[in-house]
Amino acid sequence: MTDKDPGLYGPDSVTWQLHGDPMMWIAGVRALYLQALHPRAVRGVMQNSDFRRDAWGRLMRTAGFVGTTTFGTAEAAERAGAAVRRIHRRLTATDPATGERYPVDEPALLLWVHCAEIDSYLEVVRRSGHPAAAALQGAVGDAYIRENRTAARLVGLDPATVPADRDGLAAYFEEVRPELAATPEAAAVDDFLRRPPAPLPLVPVRALLWRRVATLAYEALPPYAHELYGRPAPSPAAVDRRLRAAGRVLRAVPPTVRWQLPPKHILRAVARLGPGTRPSAYKLCRPAAILRAHGAQGEPQE
Repeated sequence: MTDKDPGLYGPDSVTWQLHGDPMMWIAGVRALYLQALHPRAVRGVMQNSDFRRDAWGRLMRTAGFVGTTTFGTAEAAERAGAAVRRIHRRLTATDPATGERYPVDEPALLLWVHCAEIDSYLEVVRRSGHPAAAALQGAVGDAYIRENRTAARLVGLDPATVPADRDGLAAYFEEVRPELAATPEAAAVDDFLRRPPAPLPLVPVRALLWRRVATLAYEALPPYAHELYGRPAPSPAAVDRRLRAAGRVLRAVPPTVRWQLPPKHILRAVARLGPGTRPSAYKLCRPAAILRAHGAQGEPQE
């Protein structure tokens, strides 16, 4: 691989621009809330890790995986995917009601985790006042979903089985909804995300900062998720206002400051490929150029 390797997506992709947005952190917490509603998937997490003690580590590992596969070289992305597949192959979970033991890398479970993440990333960024919000509701949003069949392949899915556009993603959620439930494991995730343990000096930070992040992520869930968790769904318009307010605050922080946070995936990518490759929300306001760069299918071209 050369130093100029653009990776699996490249700087002209929708994914490159979207994953540089600071609202991705709130979107990641929304994804955790949503993923916890699939009984078999959440059991796989709870039975194979100490979620309560390492939830922050899990969130950071997911962020690191997304950062590497988006902004890293192709070799680094493939290596990260291989590591995830290797870990998952070793793990199983048990259904307490039936005693059934099943692998956590069942395609149906991997697909649920993938779709919950992609839906969360797209929805939170779109609803938070992103400059390309209108485009993300159309062809650019479809291109993002198609591009991320690459991420699905990395974790072990056949890309042909993964939704390729917004309609396909909506149909998938409609199909899987009867399988969702608020199990004790989901309640444990919900309780942790609302009140994570914290050292005494950090309790005020938890109250002032984390609670707002977790509350907003929860509020951004679809109505059926609120129903399953047993709390009234807030007004979508009110949630949109709060998401836009958060987006204004976070996007006001200069990107070069935000990107200094470890592990600096974006800064390393820009250093590798040149300053013209910096992620920018405004690049998504030119959907025709984006879609040309990614071919008729909206996927990165070889």
